[in-house]
Amino acid sequence: MFSSAVFVALTAIASCVVDVVGAAPSQKSHINYTTVTGYFLQDEASTNASTFNFMNNNFGLINRTYATDPTYDPNGKKTQWQRFENQVFRFNRESGRKVQYKVLFMGRHGEGYHNAAESYYGTPAWNCYWSLVDGNGTVTWDDARLTPRGIAQALGVNAFWASEIKNQKVPTPQSYYTSPLTRCLATANLTFSGLDLPSRHPFVPTVKEFFREGISGHTCDRRGSKSYIQSAFPSYKIEPGFTETDQLWQAYHAETRVDQDIRSRAVLDDVFSSDSETYLSITSHSGEIASLLRVLGHRPFSLSTGAVIPVLVKAETIEAPTPTPTPQPYDAICTCTSPPAVGATTSTCSYATATAA
Repeated sequence: MFSSAVFVALTAIASCVVDVVGAAPSQKSHINYTTVTGYFLQDEASTNASTFNFMNNNFGLINRTYATDPTYDPNGKKTQWQRFENQVFRFNRESGRKVQYKVLFMGRHGEGYHNAAESYYGTPAWNCYWSLVDGNGTVTWDDARLTPRGIAQALGVNAFWASEIKNQKVPTPQSYYTSPLTRCLATANLTFSGLDLPSRHPFVPTVKEFFREGISGHTCDRRGSKSYIQSAFPSYKIEPGFTETDQLWQAYHAETRVDQDIRSRAVLDDVFSSDSETYLSITSHSGEIASLLRVLGHRPFSLSTGAVIPVLVKAETIEAPTPTPTPQPYDAICTCTSPPAVGATTSTCSYATATAA
């Protein structure tokens, strides 16, 4: 059976679509998301995600002219980011009530102990055995923490932001959001703490349930309690309705790609309908960012641990019913009764006979 908590969460929020300018919820309209291409290298088919380094490429911002340059920067003194910011400002000023543009800085967490474990054991052994337990007796990876390498990655991104703010005048995020999993909570803190941020837009992130990683039977994707998050990250805000314990995680079962995209759209609808700011930071996960990119109409672009992708998004309210797929039952995970050999390229597994509660 499909988890009743998941079904209620997905169907309730997916059916409650809100106008992008903050009107009351309506089931007669929906928000249509498109990626505005031609501004970031990550939008281009010629950019290889496996070799691309955003820190060597000004976050990926393409060095180009804009239609607004002649009036905004006639003497050519502004940085590329300043001219881009003006272009986005003009988009919003001229877009009309039903359309808005936002720039999303989506960052993947730094390396966690679960990432290191998968690299060590190999993906087949990780998926069918090790990911389903809390650790190996030496390290734990349930709600995985950052490794020393992961901490260094986040601090490296912090230094990059500091350089971009000083030298490129990059617009800093005006709102911050994060997954509730510890590796993202910590990455966000390390990435943005201590930066020269405007006093009107301090680093005070909001924890949102649906920015979490793909919900699976992997213990690294089982979040901590609300009380734990409040204690460990007391300056963070937690969204209304956030449950004390994790009601979505199911042992030996995983949500489908359809379900993940439903909740990704739901959380984007929530953010775009309630947040009037233009520049947003989202600290999340490889799988969840991939889902967000699908909803936004962006081409697939995988991120290494610690990497960031900016996306210019056009959001338009369409006066038509929400085209939301029906939530699906969780899939059973194929598991092994004993761990395959370290580095094994294949595994022999079987599917759980128990059903999700």
